[in-house]
Amino acid sequence: MSGQRILVTGVGTFWGGRTAQVIEQDPSVEVVVGLDTRAPTVPLERTEVVRADSSYSILSRLVRATEVDTILHTHLEVDSTTIGSRALHETNVIGTMNLLAAAGAPGSSVRKLVLKSSTLVYGSGPKDPYFFAEEAHRTRPARTRVERSLLEAEGYVSDFADDHPDVVVSRLRFSNVLGPDLDTPLSRALRLPVAPEIFGFDPRLQFTHQDDVLGALCFTAARDVPGIFNVAGDGTVTWSDVCRIAGRRRVPITPVGTGVAAGTLRRLGIVDLPVELQSLLRFGRGVDNQRFKDAGYRYRYTSAGTVEDFARGLRLRSTVGDLPPAYRYDPEVEDFFRRSPAVVNRPTRGARPPGG
Repeated sequence: MSGQRILVTGVGTFWGGRTAQVIEQDPSVEVVVGLDTRAPTVPLERTEVVRADSSYSILSRLVRATEVDTILHTHLEVDSTTIGSRALHETNVIGTMNLLAAAGAPGSSVRKLVLKSSTLVYGSGPKDPYFFAEEAHRTRPARTRVERSLLEAEGYVSDFADDHPDVVVSRLRFSNVLGPDLDTPLSRALRLPVAPEIFGFDPRLQFTHQDDVLGALCFTAARDVPGIFNVAGDGTVTWSDVCRIAGRRRVPITPVGTGVAAGTLRRLGIVDLPVELQSLLRFGRGVDNQRFKDAGYRYRYTSAGTVEDFARGLRLRSTVGDLPPAYRYDPEVEDFFRRSPAVVNRPTRGARPPGG
């Protein structure tokens, strides 16, 4: 990534903040700019944070001013339980359109665009192939707003790639992500004393470890790997085995009237099951991950290994309790740590004196 000037969207999200953290550790990266509607939740040292509205209307001006050559678009919402329909469309669709307009403007400095997407674009259905290849299409129309917004955003990115052959465009479709620090409907279900299952179904699932998500994003930023890539750990794991590894009992809900059953679970405070997760727990989903491995990426975790690492985190949390409160970015506090003589010139406690 020598001499790169990188813009990370969604720097206030889990993925954007941690991606910026990794990238800014590379001294050969000249500039790191982070954009979001909210402040980062992790400490950042070199990243210049810019606040924007949800549609990213400031992007064109920002790209011109900073002359970034690489954009990592990490801010596509994939959890429908945390955002309303209007905000979802504004973030995933309008935000992506504004990003592409900035990247494709006359005289733009952008030469690489990486999109963090999801295997949700394939859906989950009874007629699905055993593994979805990148060129495969859904076997039935998108039923949920999050799937529709992802498909629409990817469609705009595909058109952009066709219209701008001088820009390296990489679309990364991540399978179900698990990790000790991650909060998703699936991870929340597995953190409960009992996990839901659809009666009569035991689907096979693929998982990507949170470390491999960060690894894949940074790998793609550092190399020219245009195209669409499924990102998923090797192998599949049945839902019953996932629950067994995580040490969770299962509570069945009926496939007919599943929405009603899930509503009952929510009222009892047990779990929230978005429609896309209900479909996944019926039919599962598998994707072919060979293309990304052929591009040179080496996974740290298999699907089963991802679940096992998540389970270790569950056991650790049950032993030592919850983690400390999440860090909240404050510009004044960060400026103090960066510039205050009291911090910069402070002698290191316990350091060995020169020549000692």
